[in-house]
Amino acid sequence: MANGTAFAGVDVGSLGTKAVVLVDGEIVGSAIIRTGINTEENGRNGLNAALDNAGLTQEDLAYVVATGYGRISAPYANKTVTEITCHAKGAHYIHPQTKTIIDMGGQDCKAIRLDEDGNVADFAMNDKCAAGTGRFLEVMANVFKVPLEELGPLSLRATEVLPVSSTCTVFAESETVSLLARGEKPENIIIGIHHAIANRVGGMFSRVGMQNDVFFSGGVAKNVGMRKALEDALKVKIVEPRKDPQLAGAIGAAVIAENTWKRGK
Repeated sequence: MANGTAFAGVDVGSLGTKAVVLVDGEIVGSAIIRTGINTEENGRNGLNAALDNAGLTQEDLAYVVATGYGRISAPYANKTVTEITCHAKGAHYIHPQTKTIIDMGGQDCKAIRLDEDGNVADFAMNDKCAAGTGRFLEVMANVFKVPLEELGPLSLRATEVLPVSSTCTVFAESETVSLLARGEKPENIIIGIHHAIANRVGGMFSRVGMQNDVFFSGGVAKNVGMRKALEDALKVKIVEPRKDPQLAGAIGAAVIAENTWKRGK
């Protein structure tokens, strides 16, 4: 390494654990693994996987920041930071013009507005219900008996948007089963599910406010159908990210790690 110093961010989410390693402000390694029941072990495993990817070891790290719901069990980290702050820093790193973030994780959804410097100006969060989250879409994928990653492409094949009225996971599942039983096309139901989530997100932004450029972060950001539904519902164009949007929180944590270490020198 140029300076013999690396920095890491570890984002232990409810469904996925992400880790990023920075050297001189550049991403040199990253990893995404499935989150299990032991959040401390998940964080360490994710960090080690990112280090392996970078060809580095623990001894090369100067500072580590943990975020996500699993940050409460992160003795390997020098500091913990909320995921809202980390996603703001990560989105700003990936796309410096970002003013608004839609973050959809495994168990919550956030609407975040940034100031000119990429700091959090305001936010709203849905963490009381699984609707509008990765877990909600996992449940729906199980109903349709398809892999989660196929929901988005399937929704783009829809010939009409079949409204799904319920935003409760349990009731939406029951409603979906009923629609399938009466012979409705799966793709038309799936796009209706995506639009129901997008409309819920729109309600969050009515409280926070929305400005271009809009960045979509979190694992659900990989869902092309969800992206399209959000653009239709919110009447915006979402930024095409140059990095994996699922890594945004971990990237932000790594950026904070590097900045914190430099301030302390």
